[in-house]
Amino acid sequence: MSNEDLIYRLTKAVYSRLGPGADEQTVEQLVTEVYREIEPFLSANGSSYSSLQSFPPSGAGGPDASSSGEGSSDRMIISVFGVDHPGIVAGVAKILAEAGCSIVDINQTVVQGKFAMVIVANTARARESAAELKERLRSEGEELGVRIYAQREDLFNAMHRI
Repeated sequence: MSNEDLIYRLTKAVYSRLGPGADEQTVEQLVTEVYREIEPFLSANGSSYSSLQSFPPSGAGGPDASSSGEGSSDRMIISVFGVDHPGIVAGVAKILAEAGCSIVDINQTVVQGKFAMVIVANTARARESAAELKERLRSEGEELGVRIYAQREDLFNAMHRI
C-alpha cells in the first residue's frame, strides 16, 4: 500500500467517524496524529512506509508528483478568498519569503470584486514548521481581511479523493 493509500484510508475513516461536515483542519490533525502513532509499528514490522518527516518517500515531490496524484509533504497548497484590494498577493508572498519558502505555482483571479488565489509553495527549506506557517498565514489573512487556508499537498490530495 502506498503512502497516499494509507493517508486516504485514514482520512476516510476519520471523515466517516466525524461526518461530512468535519472541519478539514481537525481531520488533517487527526490523520497526522494517527499516522505518527502507527508508524513505529509499521517500521518495526518491516513495512516500506517512511517516517512522517520524509513522508511520502523522497522523490515524490519531483516533477511528476502532481501528475501521480500523491503530492509531497514538502509542498503546501494555500488558498486565499476575500474581497479584492491591493496588497493581498504581496502579504502572502512576504510570509512565504520570510519563512524561506518558494512559490512553485500561483493562480489568482478577481470576479466581480471577489478575490481568489491558489498557491503551491515549496516548504522543503522552511525555517518553521507547517503548523507555524499555517498560523502565520491565517493571522496575515485576518489582517488583510481575507481567509487563508493552507494544507500539506499530500494530505490535500488524499483528503480530496474522498
